[in-house]
Amino acid sequence: MGKLIRLELYNFKSYKGHHTLLFGDSYFTSIIGPNGSGKSNSMDAISFVLGIKSSHLRSSHLRDLVYRGRVLKKSTINEDGSATKTGANGHTNGEVDGEEEDTQNGTQERHDPKSAWVMAVYEDDAGDEQLWKRTITNQGASEYRINNRVVTAQQYNEALEVENILIKARNFLVFQGDVEAIASQSPRDLTRLIEQISGSLEYKAEYERLKEAQEEALENQNYNLNRRRGINSEIKQYQEQKREADSYARKADERDQAIVTHILWKLYHFQRVIEESGAQIQKHQQELKEHRRSIEKYEQGLEDAKKDQAKVGRDVSKVERNIKKKEKDVEEKENSLVPITEKISLTNEHLKKTKARAVEIAKERDSRSSIVKQLSKDLKVVEKAEAQWESEWKKLREQEGRALTDVDMQQYNRLKEAVTKRTSADQIHADNLTRQQRADEETVNSLKSKVESIEYQIQKLNGEIADTRAHKDSVNALIRQTSTEIDSKKKDYNSLTSERLRLAQLRTELDEKLQEVLTKLLEAEDGRKQNEKETRLKATIADMKRIFPGVRGRVSELCKPKQKKYGTAVSTVLGRHFDAVVVDDEKTAKDCIQYLRDQRRGQATFIPLDTIQSKTINSHIKGMHRGTVMAIDTIDYDKAVDRAMSYACGNAIVCDDLSIARYMCYEKGVEAKAVTLDGTVIHKGGLMTGGRGREQNTRRWEDTEVDNLRKLAEKLQADLRALPEGRRNTTDEETLQGELTGLEQKLTYANEEARAHERNLASKQKELSHAQRSLIEAKPKYEEKLQELVALKSDLKSYQDAISEVEDEVFADFCQRLRYENIRVYEAQQGSLQQEGSQKKLEFRQHKSKLESRISFEQQQLEETKNRIKVLEDRARQDEALITELEAQKDSAQNDIDTLSAELDQLKEQLEVQKAKYAKKADKVAEQRREVQKRSKNLDGTVKAIVGLEAETQRNAAGKYALLRRCKLEDITIPLADDSHSLDQLPIDGMLQGDPDAMDIDEDPDTSSFQPTAVQDYGIDVDFDDLDDDLKANSDEKLDDELQEKIESLNKEMDSMAPNMRAIERLEGVESRLKTTEKDFEDARRRAKRAKDDFQEVKEQRFELFNKAFSHITEQIGPIYKELTRSVSLPMGGQAYLDMEDSDEPYLDGIKYHAMPPLKRFRDMEHLSGGEKTMAALALLFAVHSYQPSPFFVLDEVDAALDNANVAKIANYIRDHAGPGMQFIVISLKTGLFQGSEALVGIYRDQGANSSKALTLDLRKYQ
Repeated sequence: MGKLIRLELYNFKSYKGHHTLLFGDSYFTSIIGPNGSGKSNSMDAISFVLGIKSSHLRSSHLRDLVYRGRVLKKSTINEDGSATKTGANGHTNGEVDGEEEDTQNGTQERHDPKSAWVMAVYEDDAGDEQLWKRTITNQGASEYRINNRVVTAQQYNEALEVENILIKARNFLVFQGDVEAIASQSPRDLTRLIEQISGSLEYKAEYERLKEAQEEALENQNYNLNRRRGINSEIKQYQEQKREADSYARKADERDQAIVTHILWKLYHFQRVIEESGAQIQKHQQELKEHRRSIEKYEQGLEDAKKDQAKVGRDVSKVERNIKKKEKDVEEKENSLVPITEKISLTNEHLKKTKARAVEIAKERDSRSSIVKQLSKDLKVVEKAEAQWESEWKKLREQEGRALTDVDMQQYNRLKEAVTKRTSADQIHADNLTRQQRADEETVNSLKSKVESIEYQIQKLNGEIADTRAHKDSVNALIRQTSTEIDSKKKDYNSLTSERLRLAQLRTELDEKLQEVLTKLLEAEDGRKQNEKETRLKATIADMKRIFPGVRGRVSELCKPKQKKYGTAVSTVLGRHFDAVVVDDEKTAKDCIQYLRDQRRGQATFIPLDTIQSKTINSHIKGMHRGTVMAIDTIDYDKAVDRAMSYACGNAIVCDDLSIARYMCYEKGVEAKAVTLDGTVIHKGGLMTGGRGREQNTRRWEDTEVDNLRKLAEKLQADLRALPEGRRNTTDEETLQGELTGLEQKLTYANEEARAHERNLASKQKELSHAQRSLIEAKPKYEEKLQELVALKSDLKSYQDAISEVEDEVFADFCQRLRYENIRVYEAQQGSLQQEGSQKKLEFRQHKSKLESRISFEQQQLEETKNRIKVLEDRARQDEALITELEAQKDSAQNDIDTLSAELDQLKEQLEVQKAKYAKKADKVAEQRREVQKRSKNLDGTVKAIVGLEAETQRNAAGKYALLRRCKLEDITIPLADDSHSLDQLPIDGMLQGDPDAMDIDEDPDTSSFQPTAVQDYGIDVDFDDLDDDLKANSDEKLDDELQEKIESLNKEMDSMAPNMRAIERLEGVESRLKTTEKDFEDARRRAKRAKDDFQEVKEQRFELFNKAFSHITEQIGPIYKELTRSVSLPMGGQAYLDMEDSDEPYLDGIKYHAMPPLKRFRDMEHLSGGEKTMAALALLFAVHSYQPSPFFVLDEVDAALDNANVAKIANYIRDHAGPGMQFIVISLKTGLFQGSEALVGIYRDQGANSSKALTLDLRKYQ
């Protein structure tokens, strides 16, 4: 490959005039220069001459790349102070390394150039030079020249591509900032980069166009194929439907005849049963009248006795309620008394402890007070001794002092000055050491005092810790003792609770058995009228509504059928929930049940709205048949009770007749209860129940059975009375519970006190540890300072000895004349007293300071002790006030208990009197009941027979009406007599006489007239002549099943046929459409094959180009990254690899670039540091460049984010790979990079010429 020899610029950006950047035969050239000199403009020049657009060169238009200057006014100051213009200086306003300057306003002319050019001189492999030149013309357009020959832009690019310089891929340069962009680019951006390098991007538009054409052709082919298949299917379907149409018509006639036969058979037997039942009812009516006349007298006597008994029973219930209320009041008062008593006990105990603690602290206060007094007394003694010493010392100074003459003093001063001159240096050292000695002595004394204070504090804390541990041990012993007592009390309490629960369970079982027996007795009461029972039930519910606001009423009262025809069906659906009571919540239901037990007013079923679980209505059932409707939709009710109604009705459906019900349950498989209008039920499991939904129950019991029940009730009542009173056990249990509460509170207080001692102990130990650490820190400092003081005194003595030798020499004659051994004896005589006095004063001052510090500390501790005593005294006063208040509460509660107990005794006496009255009334009722029972046996049998016949008549009449109504609605033609009305006269919502569709209402058999029901036939007379005699004679249900099965079999066969009567005429049209569709399909198939072949060819070309480039880059990037990151300490370097997301068509998805620096785990690229990203990006750039490499590679400040170590690695890599076929031109400010290059191109700014200029230096001469 060739290389770039030089670059010539003319009026390009900051380069005014003609300039040459010489690269020569260097393969590693660095372009350097200060900021603002125009380095990056040289990069722009290389990019410009190689065909890069101006938008990538920090300019919006080509004109912006032409050198532009501005005129700066210059003036000269004359002698008279005026200014004269002398000329102008030009200055560029073009970009210089991205910096711009504002143009100065002025009126002077500007002569900016209008054109510019850049020429690259390139030497190819043969050694021939090629001149590539790009010019910006005066019109602002680009002109391209190769070897001074004008060419087009396309020819220019093709010439560059011959030398493997790809303008679109820009494989020969890296702009400033591109490295960071490459490091942070997305996988799809990396895919696009490889597409540009490989050349597969040129096939992208053709690829997408052919892919869209292939998909469109394939979709058209599939469309025509589906059309052909659909038409063939239609032809087969219409042929089959033609054969089915004839068979369907024959089956329809046969089915209609079978339905008519079945209906005639049912109507015949309905009519027969109605006539026979009417005759039987007339016969029993006569017998019933005779029985009633003989029993009316005894029934009236029984009713009077019952009224008297009920009145006395209400009085008994009232007294019992009052007794229970009083017992509850007494229990509440006693329960409230237990915590008061326990609080008094605990408060007394706490008060006792508080006073004991206050006594202990008072002793401590007295001890500290005596210590303070003793220390104060010692301080006064020291002060008195100090005053006495000062008086004696003053007299002593007066006695021992001896004065010199004035001549001697003058001589002494002269000699002293001489000594000072000769020993000035030693004197200065001695004075400094003396001052330092005094300061060190004070420091040593301070540290000594601190050490002694800390030792005293440690001794004191050890004593306090021992006391605290003793208190803690005593409290822990109390905790163990209290815990043992609590466990013992809990065992006793649990045994009492178990016994109470056992007795309560036994009482509940006996109550339930007693209620069951009493219920049976009520049912067995002969002559009990049903309407009276209904009246009492309504009265009970009214009382519950008045007492409990959450009671809403019975289900039968809260809803009503939307139409009268749904009455029987709704009552059957509701079933056992018909008389259930709806309440707001579960608590109200429990209160009502307790009320019924207390008042002995029977039993009832309750539906609480808040807890009842209602199944979601199956919406799929709705609309499955026009003759069916959801049961919930046949009633009107308030939305507030929606949950109760949904629970009662469930998924039940109401059908017009039995055939629809069977169709829904058996054929459709609906898992829901189906109820017909006449009350017939088909359950979920398939069980069928016929008849009316609510029959009267007038069962009577024999006298022996009633007596046995009464004896059993008396035995159960005796067992209840024999049970121990729960109140005594409850009192013992409450007492134990109160004691437990007190012990637990006592344990809580003890635990709190133990925790307080624990915290206090921890705090003291922490203080002790701190004091010990302080002592460990202070003692070495004291000893160190003491040693330093000894050494200082030794140094001071050496200086003082030197001074003394000079003094002895100078004062020798003076001392001999005055008969002093030396001058220091004289000075000592005069200064010894002063020194002695100072020492004595210091001793007095230190002693006083120590005593005052000790007094201050003890006084502070004394104040804290007094404050603690005050807090304890306040606590004791609060406890005493609380005890007084609790005693008052206890007395008041005890008085209330006494009053309530007296009232309770009075109520018990009243209860005994009322119970005696009630027993007498009960005996009278029993006697009257036995009389009525003797005379009511025959009446009961007759009533049962009449009720049964009446029910049979109503059921058959309803069945007949339902069949006739079905015939009218479904247009079924049945034979009628000549004088009969037509079915049009039959009303759809008509009512049979006797109201057979209404809800069942239990009536009093003793007061009903039992008149035979007249069945309304609406003038319709069916002709049964066509009915076979065998069918008339046989009314067995098996025959009904056979007829129904035959109809269902024919219906199933017809349903499976589902013929299309227009199949013949449609068959011809479909066959003609098939021919046209066949032709369209063949055309579409040929087009799809051709589009697929075209697309596959382009796809293979694009994949081959991309995969070739990707494989090469993948192989190169690992070794390149290792080489870039390798070092002496890390010889293996890092790892880098590329990972494609789609191996079949990689150019459609992204390519991920992963780089792992040495000794670092795998992380995403965005988590790497700036330098690591740069090294990874450069490895990728070098790997990409190695595929179809350009002859030269220009890098603009790619080392900006790198440290010196990484810069050195980049420099080594470039130096190792620079050579023939690989020329590096690097713009850099890092010394570590450009110092290893072969040549330097220096760019500088010539301010005089207002232009960037270049210098070239060959470094190989100096290496």
